[in-house]
Amino acid sequence: MSHFVLGVTGASGSIYATRTAMYLQRFGHEVTLIVTHPGKQVLEYEGQSALFDYCKDVRNVDDFFAECASGSSDIAGMAVVPCSMGTLGRIAAGTSDNLLVRAADVCLKERRPLVIVPREMPYNLIHIENMKRVTLAGAVVISASPQFYSKPQTIEELVDSVVAKILKHLGVEQSLVASVAKVWNGDEREIPAPRNKSGASSSGNDKSTEAGTTTNDQ
Repeated sequence: MSHFVLGVTGASGSIYATRTAMYLQRFGHEVTLIVTHPGKQVLEYEGQSALFDYCKDVRNVDDFFAECASGSSDIAGMAVVPCSMGTLGRIAAGTSDNLLVRAADVCLKERRPLVIVPREMPYNLIHIENMKRVTLAGAVVISASPQFYSKPQTIEELVDSVVAKILKHLGVEQSLVASVAKVWNGDEREIPAPRNKSGASSSGNDKSTEAGTTTNDQ
Protein backbone atom coordinates (compact mmCIF):
# COMPACT_ATOMS: atom_id res chain seq x y z
CA MET A 1 0.00 0.00 0.00
CA SER A 2 1.27 3.46 -0.91
CA HIS A 3 0.34 6.85 0.48
CA PHE A 4 -0.72 9.52 -2.01
CA VAL A 5 -1.77 13.15 -1.70
CA LEU A 6 -4.73 14.45 -3.68
CA GLY A 7 -5.04 18.21 -4.06
CA VAL A 8 -8.32 19.73 -5.24
CA THR A 9 -8.68 23.36 -6.30
CA GLY A 10 -11.56 25.57 -7.37
CA ALA A 11 -11.30 24.59 -11.02
CA SER A 12 -14.34 22.92 -12.55
CA GLY A 13 -14.16 19.16 -13.02
CA SER A 14 -14.10 17.83 -9.46
CA ILE A 15 -15.47 14.50 -10.69
CA TYR A 16 -11.92 13.75 -11.83
CA ALA A 17 -10.79 14.02 -8.19
CA THR A 18 -13.61 11.83 -6.92
CA ARG A 19 -12.90 9.05 -9.42
CA THR A 20 -9.15 9.25 -8.77
CA ALA A 21 -9.65 8.89 -5.02
CA MET A 22 -12.16 6.08 -5.51
CA TYR A 23 -9.72 3.98 -7.53
CA LEU A 24 -6.78 4.68 -5.23
CA GLN A 25 -8.86 3.47 -2.28
CA ARG A 26 -10.12 0.48 -4.25
CA PHE A 27 -6.55 -0.53 -5.06
CA GLY A 28 -5.58 -0.41 -1.40
CA HIS A 29 -3.79 2.93 -1.23
CA GLU A 30 -4.10 5.62 1.43
CA VAL A 31 -5.16 9.09 0.32
CA THR A 32 -4.52 12.39 2.07
CA LEU A 33 -6.92 15.01 0.74
CA ILE A 34 -6.25 18.75 0.60
CA VAL A 35 -9.04 20.97 -0.74
CA THR A 36 -8.68 24.71 -1.20
CA HIS A 37 -11.47 26.99 0.00
CA PRO A 38 -12.80 27.57 -3.55
CA GLY A 39 -12.39 23.84 -4.14
CA LYS A 40 -14.87 23.07 -1.36
CA GLN A 41 -17.42 25.38 -2.95
CA VAL A 42 -17.01 23.75 -6.36
CA LEU A 43 -17.20 20.23 -4.89
CA GLU A 44 -20.55 21.04 -3.33
CA TYR A 45 -21.84 22.84 -6.42
CA GLU A 46 -20.86 19.96 -8.74
CA GLY A 47 -22.29 17.32 -6.39
CA GLN A 48 -18.99 15.63 -5.62
CA SER A 49 -19.04 15.58 -1.81
CA ALA A 50 -18.60 11.80 -1.98
CA LEU A 51 -14.91 12.51 -2.56
CA PHE A 52 -14.39 12.77 1.21
CA ASP A 53 -15.62 9.19 1.68
CA TYR A 54 -12.62 7.84 -0.23
CA CYS A 55 -9.96 9.72 1.72
CA LYS A 56 -8.71 8.48 5.07
CA ASP A 57 -6.95 11.72 5.94
CA VAL A 58 -8.45 15.15 5.17
CA ARG A 59 -6.22 18.14 5.87
CA ASN A 60 -6.98 21.83 6.15
CA VAL A 61 -5.31 23.77 3.36
CA ASP A 62 -3.65 26.00 6.00
CA ASP A 63 -2.26 23.12 8.10
CA PHE A 64 1.50 23.24 7.60
CA PHE A 65 2.01 20.62 10.34
CA ALA A 66 0.57 17.89 8.12
CA GLU A 67 2.84 14.97 7.23
CA CYS A 68 2.85 15.80 3.53
CA ALA A 69 4.42 19.21 4.25
CA SER A 70 7.71 17.52 5.08
CA GLY A 71 10.21 15.90 2.76
CA SER A 72 10.81 13.20 5.38
CA SER A 73 7.28 11.84 4.94
CA ASP A 74 6.56 8.56 3.15
CA ILE A 75 4.34 10.16 0.51
CA ALA A 76 4.62 8.20 -2.77
CA GLY A 77 3.29 10.95 -5.01
CA MET A 78 0.68 13.63 -5.50
CA ALA A 79 -1.97 14.63 -8.01
CA VAL A 80 -3.61 18.06 -8.22
CA VAL A 81 -7.00 17.30 -9.76
CA PRO A 82 -8.38 19.56 -11.11
CA CYS A 83 -5.69 22.20 -10.97
CA SER A 84 -6.69 25.85 -11.35
CA MET A 85 -4.36 28.11 -13.29
CA GLY A 86 -3.80 30.13 -10.12
CA THR A 87 -2.57 27.06 -8.24
CA LEU A 88 -0.48 26.03 -11.24
CA GLY A 89 1.20 29.45 -11.13
CA ARG A 90 1.93 29.15 -7.42
CA ILE A 91 3.42 25.68 -7.84
CA ALA A 92 5.53 26.94 -10.75
CA ALA A 93 6.76 29.84 -8.62
CA GLY A 94 7.43 27.66 -5.56
CA THR A 95 5.49 29.96 -3.23
CA SER A 96 4.39 27.22 -0.77
CA ASP A 97 1.74 29.63 0.53
CA ASN A 98 -0.69 26.86 1.51
CA LEU A 99 -0.46 23.13 2.27
CA LEU A 100 -1.47 22.06 -1.23
CA VAL A 101 1.25 24.10 -2.90
CA ARG A 102 3.78 23.10 -0.22
CA ALA A 103 3.00 19.39 -0.68
CA ALA A 104 3.49 19.79 -4.44
CA ASP A 105 6.80 21.56 -3.84
CA VAL A 106 7.91 18.70 -1.57
CA CYS A 107 7.18 16.17 -4.32
CA LEU A 108 9.27 18.17 -6.77
CA LYS A 109 12.25 18.59 -4.46
CA GLU A 110 12.14 14.94 -3.38
CA ARG A 111 11.78 13.77 -7.01
CA ARG A 112 8.43 12.10 -6.35
CA PRO A 113 5.64 11.87 -8.92
CA LEU A 114 3.60 15.06 -9.22
CA VAL A 115 0.68 15.01 -11.63
CA ILE A 116 -1.05 18.29 -12.46
CA VAL A 117 -4.41 18.15 -14.23
CA PRO A 118 -5.64 21.49 -15.61
CA ARG A 119 -9.14 21.60 -17.06
CA GLU A 120 -9.44 25.25 -18.02
CA MET A 121 -8.96 26.20 -21.66
CA PRO A 122 -7.90 27.85 -23.89
CA TYR A 123 -4.44 28.58 -22.51
CA ASN A 124 -2.73 31.94 -22.57
CA LEU A 125 1.05 32.29 -22.71
CA ILE A 126 1.31 32.61 -18.93
CA HIS A 127 -0.44 29.25 -18.50
CA ILE A 128 1.83 27.61 -21.06
CA GLU A 129 4.96 29.04 -19.47
CA ASN A 130 3.85 27.78 -16.06
CA MET A 131 3.21 24.32 -17.51
CA LYS A 132 6.69 24.43 -18.98
CA ARG A 133 8.24 25.40 -15.65
CA VAL A 134 6.59 22.62 -13.64
CA THR A 135 7.39 20.09 -16.37
CA LEU A 136 11.06 21.06 -16.32
CA ALA A 137 10.95 20.76 -12.53
CA GLY A 138 9.75 17.17 -12.81
CA ALA A 139 5.95 17.29 -12.82
CA VAL A 140 3.70 15.69 -15.42
CA VAL A 141 0.90 17.84 -16.84
CA ILE A 142 -2.14 15.86 -17.97
CA SER A 143 -4.94 17.89 -19.47
CA ALA A 144 -8.45 16.76 -18.60
CA SER A 145 -9.03 15.60 -22.18
CA PRO A 146 -10.88 12.26 -22.41
CA GLN A 147 -10.24 9.74 -25.17
CA PHE A 148 -13.01 8.57 -27.48
CA TYR A 149 -11.57 5.52 -29.26
CA SER A 150 -13.08 3.25 -26.59
CA LYS A 151 -16.53 4.58 -27.54
CA PRO A 152 -17.52 5.59 -23.98
CA GLN A 153 -21.19 5.35 -23.11
CA THR A 154 -21.23 7.33 -19.84
CA ILE A 155 -19.65 10.43 -18.34
CA GLU A 156 -17.86 8.16 -15.87
CA GLU A 157 -16.22 6.22 -18.72
CA LEU A 158 -15.03 9.49 -20.25
CA VAL A 159 -13.64 10.67 -16.92
CA ASP A 160 -11.95 7.34 -16.23
CA SER A 161 -9.90 7.58 -19.42
CA VAL A 162 -8.19 10.60 -17.85
CA VAL A 163 -8.07 9.04 -14.38
CA ALA A 164 -6.22 6.04 -15.82
CA LYS A 165 -3.50 8.40 -17.07
CA ILE A 166 -3.28 10.02 -13.65
CA LEU A 167 -2.92 6.67 -11.91
CA LYS A 168 -0.31 5.50 -14.40
CA HIS A 169 1.91 8.51 -13.81
CA LEU A 170 1.50 8.22 -10.05
CA GLY A 171 3.10 4.81 -10.38
CA VAL A 172 0.05 2.60 -9.80
CA GLU A 173 0.55 -0.93 -11.12
CA GLN A 174 -0.22 -1.09 -14.84
CA SER A 175 -2.48 -4.14 -14.56
CA LEU A 176 -4.69 -2.16 -12.18
CA VAL A 177 -4.61 0.92 -14.39
CA ALA A 178 -5.75 -1.22 -17.33
CA SER A 179 -8.89 -2.12 -15.38
CA VAL A 180 -9.89 1.55 -15.15
CA ALA A 181 -10.03 2.38 -18.86
CA LYS A 182 -9.37 0.67 -22.16
CA VAL A 183 -5.74 0.42 -23.17
CA TRP A 184 -5.06 0.93 -26.87
CA ASN A 185 -3.73 -2.29 -28.41
CA GLY A 186 -3.86 -1.27 -32.02
CA ASP A 187 -6.73 -0.92 -34.46
CA GLU A 188 -8.87 -4.06 -34.27
CA ARG A 189 -10.87 -3.29 -37.40
CA GLU A 190 -10.30 -5.17 -40.63
CA ILE A 191 -8.42 -2.77 -42.87
CA PRO A 192 -9.03 -3.34 -46.61
CA ALA A 193 -5.97 -3.85 -48.80
CA PRO A 194 -4.83 -0.73 -50.69
CA ARG A 195 -5.98 -0.43 -54.29
CA ASN A 196 -4.00 0.47 -57.38
CA LYS A 197 -5.05 3.09 -59.91
CA SER A 198 -7.29 0.62 -61.71
CA GLY A 199 -9.25 0.03 -58.53
CA ALA A 200 -8.01 -3.53 -58.05
CA SER A 201 -6.90 -4.69 -54.61
CA SER A 202 -3.15 -4.95 -54.34
CA SER A 203 -0.29 -5.41 -51.92
CA GLY A 204 3.40 -4.66 -52.11
CA ASN A 205 4.16 -7.82 -54.08
CA ASP A 206 0.99 -8.09 -56.18
CA LYS A 207 1.19 -8.08 -59.96
CA SER A 208 -1.67 -6.81 -62.07
CA THR A 209 -2.09 -6.96 -65.83
CA GLU A 210 -3.96 -4.18 -67.55
CA ALA A 211 -4.34 -3.81 -71.34
CA GLY A 212 -1.76 -6.52 -71.87
CA THR A 213 0.86 -4.78 -69.76
CA THR A 214 2.24 -6.29 -66.54
CA THR A 215 3.05 -3.84 -63.76
CA ASN A 216 4.48 -4.26 -60.30
CA ASP A 217 2.70 -2.22 -57.63
CA GLN A 218 5.12 -0.79 -55.11
